[in-house]
Amino acid sequence: MGHQRISELLPPLVEAMRDEGRNELWTCDPMHGNTFVASGGQKTRRFDDVLSETSQFFMVHQALGTWPGGLHVELTGDDVTECLGGGSRLNENDLDQNYTSICDPRLNATQSLDLAFHVAEYLQRYATPIGERSL
Repeated sequence: MGHQRISELLPPLVEAMRDEGRNELWTCDPMHGNTFVASGGQKTRRFDDVLSETSQFFMVHQALGTWPGGLHVELTGDDVTECLGGGSRLNENDLDQNYTSICDPRLNATQSLDLAFHVAEYLQRYATPIGERSL
């Protein structure tokens, strides 16, 4: 959906399914809706945009009392330079240093760990405890 539209588009979908009594598995793909082409022609993403969409995904589910079921993220443990920002502080000039993806830009090891720690915080803060979920 993209970080600029998820808070607008996701709640009505979740509410409709919830109001029908359906227990859907909601997953978020914060990568694809935040892809753009850099000035050098490389397909890339901003870490902050990925993080923003992920955060909003968790906040929407917390507000609606539904369960945020999962994330789809392109990542690698390698030190690639395919996505901008994060702890690596990569900018567009860095993309050519180690851009190895033949398809979709991936978070590198540092960015992946950054996202994992943020997700752990979101789960603690926003997710409904397992004992309080209705299945």
